[in-house]
Amino acid sequence: MHKDNERGLARFAMQCTLWAERWFPDAWVFAALGVLVVALAALGFGATPKAAVSAFGDGFWSLIPFTMQMAFVVIGGYVVATAPLVARLIDLLARVPRSGRGAICYVGLISMLASLLSWGFSLVFGGLLVRALARREELHMDYRAAGAAAYLGLGAVWAMGLSSSAAQLQANPASMPPGLLKITGVLPFSQTIFLWQSIALTSVLIAVSLLICWFTAPSKDNARTAQDFGVTETATPALPPRSRPGEWLEYSPLLSLLIGLLGFGWLAYEFASKPAVTAIANLNTYNLLFLTVGLVLHWRPRSFLNAVSRAVPSTAGVLIQFPLYGGIAALLTHAPGFGDETLAHRLSGMFVHIASTDTFTLVMGAYSAVLGFFVPSGGGKWLVEAPYVMQAANDLHVHLGWAVQVYNAAEALPNLINPFWMLPLLGVLGLKARDVVGFTFMQMLVHVPLVLGLLWLLGRTLTYVPPMMP
Repeated sequence: MHKDNERGLARFAMQCTLWAERWFPDAWVFAALGVLVVALAALGFGATPKAAVSAFGDGFWSLIPFTMQMAFVVIGGYVVATAPLVARLIDLLARVPRSGRGAICYVGLISMLASLLSWGFSLVFGGLLVRALARREELHMDYRAAGAAAYLGLGAVWAMGLSSSAAQLQANPASMPPGLLKITGVLPFSQTIFLWQSIALTSVLIAVSLLICWFTAPSKDNARTAQDFGVTETATPALPPRSRPGEWLEYSPLLSLLIGLLGFGWLAYEFASKPAVTAIANLNTYNLLFLTVGLVLHWRPRSFLNAVSRAVPSTAGVLIQFPLYGGIAALLTHAPGFGDETLAHRLSGMFVHIASTDTFTLVMGAYSAVLGFFVPSGGGKWLVEAPYVMQAANDLHVHLGWAVQVYNAAEALPNLINPFWMLPLLGVLGLKARDVVGFTFMQMLVHVPLVLGLLWLLGRTLTYVPPMMP
């Protein structure tokens, strides 16, 4: 009976994903439609065509620094995760589990802890750990369930950690659109991801996710291993031998060591001159740390460059979509209509009308989760939402840092069934979204009420603090 129920739930979830894969267009299409909807709404509320097109054009390139920063989050995470030394660490870690079900929970735990450091690193590191565990045939580990567990970092807790797009943006005034900065001021990590309420929420999510991994893992008899999917090769190709004299510097560690020395020297000065929380909150510092560590760990520049080349395709969605999000943010905040009010002000008024101080977290969390399926980008979607939801938080006197965390926790929920961010992991594993989404769908069924309930409960322990301007 348990076997039939397990298959029935998984089959239902897979059918939902197959429908989405067939009928949902590329995420860029949703971003483009978002631009048109917001532009028409601005015009409908009295903005002139000149104001609308001016706002869109002015905002289109306004996020170039942030766009590059987020692309380097992906690249830095991939480079570190595929370094030879890290690969050997993965092989050592793969020796720990003693059963297939235990291996799946083990992958989930490591993936979620790694995602608190970097979601890009978590995806690749988790995928490579699954590949290493799959080589242990005596485990009889279900390859699909392990792949789903490796995705839990991005699907459950990534936005509660250091690579949170919204928290990073709010802590960096130079990266924020001017209109948003006026509404929220600067929110340091101490007011967002390092709140004790945020840490408590993250801890509960990790524990519950691991329980779900344990109870939904197929039995030994029902497990489908990597061999069943034809996955037998290593995920990271070996460095080819040097073929010409001009490549000697590419294969020598000299440049890696010298550049690494410069990078670590600057980082040491940065952390010595500022509190650690302030230093790591700067995206430039964060990305330089990962790139420098990756360069030194790869040892040879050619190995480092090959890893960067493999990582760059995963940044395509960020690079081509974020300019549209910049245009949307500007249309929301810089195209005044009737009464000289922008669309952001009108939307914030709607939130104030629908929600109260007590129910704001539930309304915002549900809204962010639904919108997240159509706009699968934590940073880009925050730029769309933040102008009006944060204005509403000010009007209702809701703790601004907790409003960011409401967004962070709720934004991750649709990731559990949205194939967009699964692609880098699936590329490492050699699987399709439909192979893993049955398991991630089970996670989402539990996470939705749990996350919304905890956001409401923990939010009641916080009081409003007015925006702090830089």
